[in-house]
Amino acid sequence: MIPFRKTALAATIGGTLLACTLPAHAADVSNAELLRLVRQQAAQIQQLEARLAAVEAQAHGAATASAAAPAADAPATQAASTQAQIDAAIADTRQNQLDALQAQVAQLAAGGVSGGGGNVRWTAGGPEFRSADGFFSFHPRGRVLLDFSHTDGSAYDARNISGTEARDLRLGAEGSMGALDYKIDVDFSDQTTSVKDAWIAYDTRLLGIPATFTLGNRLKDRSIDGSGTLSRQPFMERNAVASVGQGVNGYYGVGGFVKLYGDGWHLGASITGDDLDNTGTDSDSIMYAVRAHWNPLKGAQGFVHVGSWYWYEKLADDVTSINNTPRIGQDFNDNLRVSASSIASPTQDEAYGYELGGVWRSFWTFGEYTKRTIDSATTDVSERVATSVSAGWLLTGEKPGFSRRSGIWAGTKVLNPVTSGGWGAWELAARFDRYDFRDLPKGGNGRGSTIGINWYLNDWSRLMFDYVDWSTDNRVGDYKGPDSGKSIGVRAQVVW
Repeated sequence: MIPFRKTALAATIGGTLLACTLPAHAADVSNAELLRLVRQQAAQIQQLEARLAAVEAQAHGAATASAAAPAADAPATQAASTQAQIDAAIADTRQNQLDALQAQVAQLAAGGVSGGGGNVRWTAGGPEFRSADGFFSFHPRGRVLLDFSHTDGSAYDARNISGTEARDLRLGAEGSMGALDYKIDVDFSDQTTSVKDAWIAYDTRLLGIPATFTLGNRLKDRSIDGSGTLSRQPFMERNAVASVGQGVNGYYGVGGFVKLYGDGWHLGASITGDDLDNTGTDSDSIMYAVRAHWNPLKGAQGFVHVGSWYWYEKLADDVTSINNTPRIGQDFNDNLRVSASSIASPTQDEAYGYELGGVWRSFWTFGEYTKRTIDSATTDVSERVATSVSAGWLLTGEKPGFSRRSGIWAGTKVLNPVTSGGWGAWELAARFDRYDFRDLPKGGNGRGSTIGINWYLNDWSRLMFDYVDWSTDNRVGDYKGPDSGKSIGVRAQVVW
């Protein structure tokens, strides 16, 4: 009897420890491991039930023997007391294990995914980890954009170059804590490390309207191409309006942002300084910006997009000149630019723009215009103008990946992914860009016509081909006078 009691006590202690440690490690195991542990728990419960039955049988035998032998009352009473303790410990262990199993089953149900971790969902091309109550989430992010470009036809040999580059290499994460969201992306392109998105946001309602308040470093809300990420746009490079219409502190800025959203409209405003690369030896230039869009017509087949934006920039003392020279071909070719006359001693800077376009079934078209005005203490007010018109057609029937909520490019939902045995999505796109800096004494001008073919393998990866027929007429720099040529760009990208 003594050896059996020792075994029962050991099983009781071991079972209790297992019941306590299992919930603590539930968040660290996969669904397969979790199911294995559940089966193991069930087997242990069956063993405990069998032992409990055996103990109860022995206890019943001991009680019968006690009735037949009154002289052994004291030892029998002690044995019965010990046995009662064992029975209680086993019963408690059995209940603890049942409670643990019920908690694991509830956790599996909350996970909502079969074959993966109970709290892991695969979304946007990567895993998203969520707490059982949905309050916390964490999603690793990344992108790889690998480019090849070739230029020929220029009268300047230095412009006729070919090469490869990693246009974008990013790693980061985004997540939420209830209504509080966060995001951080670090870029490793061009053999340098720089932080891009780094912000926290709060989702709420303002006067009954959905609103998001953001603090940190992020893309400013300015033009269609300028407000959205490059990896979601239908061409390898942003258009002329996004490039010419940016301020001194670029596409990103550290500051405060607010956006209000409605049914087919949004209104955004921000106050930002320089982005995160400011050295801290001079004050930031401060930009005040606003953008809005509206869908006056919308339905199941498509919508019309109308938008406008404006920003004003109070320049810091360290901004001693402005010389915007945007690329006109692919990003790799630094020699292929439209030159503008450098403006010395600028005092303030502002720009505005208009947007018009829409989507109908698998077709899309958009036009943008911007004018940037720069004041200077030494020269007259100068203007820089850019225009861009583009259109596209998804041959395989997908809807264009354009967000009615924010008025920017978003992801394209592929109907028949290559990774599932389909053809993927095929898109034809065309764009015309015009750069006009001739308001300046030595400002140049340029134009570019782009034909693009995009093959979306699935929702997160695609291959791109862009053909650009370009011309420039620069008045300053190493490539003065009329010049023209052709550039080809090829990109392979994965975004998660």
